Amino acid sequence: MTVGITGLDTYVPDETVTGAEIAEISGIPEEVVVEKMGVTEKRVCPPDGDHATDMAAAAARGALADAEVDPAEIDLLVYHGSEFKDHVVWSAAAAIAEEVGAENAYATESYTLCAGAPIALREATAQLRVEEVDAALLVSASREEDLVDYGDEDASFMFNFGSGASAFVVEADPGDRARATVHASAAETDGSFADDVVMPAGGSKRPPSEETVREGLHTLTVPDPDGMKARLGPVSLPAFLSVADAALERSGFEREDLDFVALTHMKRSFHERVLAELGLDPERDGYYLDEYGHVQSVDQALAVEEGLAAGRLAPGDLVCFLAAGTGYTWAATVLRWHG
Repeated sequence: MTVGITGLDTYVPDETVTGAEIAEISGIPEEVVVEKMGVTEKRVCPPDGDHATDMAAAAARGALADAEVDPAEIDLLVYHGSEFKDHVVWSAAAAIAEEVGAENAYATESYTLCAGAPIALREATAQLRVEEVDAALLVSASREEDLVDYGDEDASFMFNFGSGASAFVVEADPGDRARATVHASAAETDGSFADDVVMPAGGSKRPPSEETVREGLHTLTVPDPDGMKARLGPVSLPAFLSVADAALERSGFEREDLDFVALTHMKRSFHERVLAELGLDPERDGYYLDEYGHVQSVDQALAVEEGLAAGRLAPGDLVCFLAAGTGYTWAATVLRWHG
C-alpha cells in the first residue's frame, strides 16, 4: 500500500524576538547568537494567547484545506508536539480533534520531543499500511520558549527555542493527490542523556510549590552542561548519519539519491556539517531556520515550506525528515516529493 502526505500547513505567531534582543537580555555577544546559534529572529507567543492547541488547530485547518479533506474523514489524530501545553496531564489531541471537527477520529499523543515529526509519521504510516485507518492528521505545536531563562548560561543551547505549529494530512493510496510518498524510517536512542535537560520542579520528584516558584525551578536547564557537551559531541553526528542511512537503505536508496533534508534547527556549523556528510550542499539542499529558531517537532514542516518557497525542493526530489530530541533520540523518515 502507498502512503502519502496530501496536505500540510504551518502556523507561527506574529510576535518576534530578534537575535539582537536575545543577546541584550542574556549578555551573550550578538554575533554568537546570530551566527553561531543561528537565530536572526524567532516567533514567540503572547502570554494570553496562541496556546499549543490554538496553534495546532490553525495549522490543522490549513492542512485539511490543502488536502481537500473534510475533518469528518479523519480516522486518527496524533499530537506529537511539546508536553508543555494548555494544561498538564491532559490530552491536547482530544481538544484539537474537537476544535477542528474531526468527530470520527480517535485522538492520541506521541512524544519524542524534538524528534517527533519523523516518529509520528512512521507510526501513522504503519497504521495506514495495515488498513487500520484510511486518513490521519498529524499535528504539532510548541511554545517552549516560555520555559527558557535567558539568565541561565547553562541553558544557552535552548536560547533558540521558538513557537509555532504544523500539521500533515496522511492518507492511504492517495494516488495523484499525494504531495509526497512516505517510504521507510529509522530511529535510535541513547538513554544515558535522559536527565541532561530537565525542568527541576513540577513533576512527581519535586512537585510545584511556593518554594520552587520562588527559586525559579520551573524553567528548562542543563544540570551538567560541560558533561553533556563532552558526551554528546562524539555521538551526535554518527547517530544522525546512522538513522539517515538506515531509513534510506530500508527505502531502497543511498545517500547519493538524497536531494533535500528537512533538519532540526541546531547551531549553524553543525547543520552545515550534517548536510555535507550526507553529500549535500547546505545552501541548496536544505533550509536553515534562522528566522524561526528551533520549534521542536515543527521544524521539518517549516523547512519543507521554506524549501519550496526558495525553490530548493522540487517534484521528484528525495527528502529526508531528520531530527533529534533530548533524551536522546535520533530519527529519520524518507519521502519522495511530488509537489
